[in-house]
Amino acid sequence: MLAKPQPVIPRGPEWRYEPKWDGFRALVFRDGPELLIQSRDLKPLNRYFPELEGPLRAIGKPDDRFVLDGEIVIATEGALHFEALLLRIHPAASRVAMLAEASPASYVAFDLLGEGDDDLRDRPFAERRARLERRLATPPPSVHLTPATADPAVAERWFDVFEGAGLDGVVAKRTDQGYVPGKREMVKVKHQRTADCVVAGFRWHKNGPGTMIGSLLLGLYDGSGNLQHVGVTSSFTEARRRELVTELEPLRRDALAGHPWQAWKEAEAEWEGKRMPGATSRWNRGKDLSWEPLRPERVCEVAYDHLQGDRFRHATTFVRWRPDRAPQTCRYDQLEATPPALLADLFGDG
Repeated sequence: MLAKPQPVIPRGPEWRYEPKWDGFRALVFRDGPELLIQSRDLKPLNRYFPELEGPLRAIGKPDDRFVLDGEIVIATEGALHFEALLLRIHPAASRVAMLAEASPASYVAFDLLGEGDDDLRDRPFAERRARLERRLATPPPSVHLTPATADPAVAERWFDVFEGAGLDGVVAKRTDQGYVPGKREMVKVKHQRTADCVVAGFRWHKNGPGTMIGSLLLGLYDGSGNLQHVGVTSSFTEARRRELVTELEPLRRDALAGHPWQAWKEAEAEWEGKRMPGATSRWNRGKDLSWEPLRPERVCEVAYDHLQGDRFRHATTFVRWRPDRAPQTCRYDQLEATPPALLADLFGDG
């Protein structure tokens, strides 16, 4: 079951609130000693997170059968670390084993879909939550029951305080709601901010190379005056994608010479530790990530939810062009700083 975005936390006695975890959504199918950890797109995750198999088999009795819905997360120094999750999707088992020991993952459960012979998906969430609390009354290490509250004031505190610990926002669920796979029946409230970014390149749309723009490549200047690639924005209609081809054409002329990303464009190999607009990764091999440079003279405002390190965590939403802003003024220091917080404090809230 998925969540639909809303700008504010809904209120009312029918709602139950949980933190929104920033990790890998995963279902756990347990049938005695047999265990399958499955991603949202139905791929097995066991080999990438071998350290979770023992704790998940240790829940309850050896012959227990259940299905959990939850999130795989990695926390370091009391905060979530999504980049550490990305490193796990690696073909070498030895590399995965090394990372599993250095930065072990945890599983945060937030729903119980089946128990024994009972299919619980049609049961109200209040019942599923109560059974989940009994199931995880004494969970093994690395397995956690997500905090939940019926108090919207507590949910608002989570939203305001624990972003610094890496939380994505707040999820709201109706206590009388069944579990509907593939439907957006939950509510998610995420942090939304805007930033003015330099548009320094673009990618063609996969369905219309040469005729439609797929995404704009965004940059921000760091303290040393270097333009860093921070993400993309691609929230355009098909008609607007076609219009952008003509609109951006003047900026393509003589764009590469002296471009701040010229070395990236010309590089043949993937540089370890660099974020190159055209580089491949373990997530996108086989996709065409070639890009076209633009003279970095235009500024756009984009909406974003979270900055992780020096990059937007998710794709941004285009808001408007900013002809009143000079590209050199688009710096990291415009971004809102998030106070640090510890996940231990969140679980202390109950």
